[in-house]
Amino acid sequence: MMENLKEHLRELEESHIHMEVRIDHGKLAEILADDFFEIGSSGYMSNKEECLNHGVVLTEMELFNFEIFPLATDVVLTTYYIVDKTRKRNTLRSSIWKFIDERWQLYFHQGTITPLELSEILVK
Repeated sequence: MMENLKEHLRELEESHIHMEVRIDHGKLAEILADDFFEIGSSGYMSNKEECLNHGVVLTEMELFNFEIFPLATDVVLTTYYIVDKTRKRNTLRSSIWKFIDERWQLYFHQGTITPLELSEILVK
């Protein structure tokens, strides 16, 4: 069961970093919980409305080292590493997903720029 949840949440995380979802406000709105907020790698905070109205950064990204940490039966923390090919930088990311209205929705997200290279962090 936990492996299925990990796979499902990874698919959701990967979907919201892809360009086709990031430019589609309807798809993005479906992923983000109504009370979603984030602390971006810029250090600024934003909420769902701001993400949808002002857009999100459109870059080519790849996800590595995805892990989940259940916090409650309907709340899960995810962590992972992103290689941002467009901006040529790497970030450590964390998200909190909540099971709301019979589906997993992104409640919180944070990205932190890291000097660590992919070769230094890959889980063997």
